[in-house]
Amino acid sequence: MESLRLCFHNFLSYHLSIIVKIFRWLFSPLPTIKRFPLFVPFIDAYISLLFRFSNLSPCTLDLDDQTTIHFWAPNHRRYDKPNLVLIHGYGGDAKWQFMYQVKSLAQSFNLYIPDLLFFGKSYTTRKERTEEFQAKCVVQGLKELGVRNCSMFAISYGGFVGYRMAEMNPEMVEKVVILSSGVGCSKDQKEEQLKKIGRDPVELLIPAKPEDLHVLVNLSIYKYNPFKWAPDYFLQEFIDMISRTYLKEKQELVHHLMSNHTDCRLPILNQETLLIWGDKDRVFPLMFGYQLQRHLGPRAKLEIIKNTGHAANIESPDSVNALIKAFILPQSKDLNG
Repeated sequence: MESLRLCFHNFLSYHLSIIVKIFRWLFSPLPTIKRFPLFVPFIDAYISLLFRFSNLSPCTLDLDDQTTIHFWAPNHRRYDKPNLVLIHGYGGDAKWQFMYQVKSLAQSFNLYIPDLLFFGKSYTTRKERTEEFQAKCVVQGLKELGVRNCSMFAISYGGFVGYRMAEMNPEMVEKVVILSSGVGCSKDQKEEQLKKIGRDPVELLIPAKPEDLHVLVNLSIYKYNPFKWAPDYFLQEFIDMISRTYLKEKQELVHHLMSNHTDCRLPILNQETLLIWGDKDRVFPLMFGYQLQRHLGPRAKLEIIKNTGHAANIESPDSVNALIKAFILPQSKDLNG
């Protein structure tokens, strides 16, 4: 299935790039129109439809007079299904990062998918930039949606947030799944890894121009480049609309993430934990997965996906979904829900 998706994606991306170039050529005599975003809003609307067809609707919650958090939540919660919270990383809001997973996972779970603060429609005027504050906001939003118990699946930066969420709310979070996250890395390890990559973390995680986005994608995905055929005009649209919103605040999140606040202070979770890693991850190499597994002890297990990079949720979503279902669902339950 994933090989078929790869072939279809390459075919579709190539022809979409041709269409984008034709439209750009047609509108090139009209500079005022050319500046108006055309393609990313269309794709964003299409992804929203995928979420809606997966029994999800958007909702915005005011946690207080300073903080607003946006969720995709079930239209009708089924009590014969467990609750699963999906927590995204950098690289866009929740829709863009989980678009290959919602249909399959929604068959087996009541899905709750927040946009973390400063991504999508979530925002705060408070000064906190910690993963703990992000986690508190997610939990408060879940409680306002009536969620009392859940499992959690978090990717990359979302893994830092999800780890704190599980630590601070052991009575709420039942099982934890973390995909390709640097949780537990020391400041020295982060700096050493950045030296190998050769990029400033802010420039890497918050691209400003198409060349930056190509670097991030090539670093994150092993099998193929989803933007291989995309013209710079489309990539700049994506950057301006998805990546560069709340720019100052996102930069502050990165600076906090790179600080030494995690050194030697990572608690051991009480929950059963599944770690998923691509064996070709160049952002947080597999050694970090083994390190986190050793830290967590016998209640954690590590699953490795072959020929897959950092963004396994995009590159190998069927494998990731199968591992999540096998880990969280009762063994007697059909994984197809």
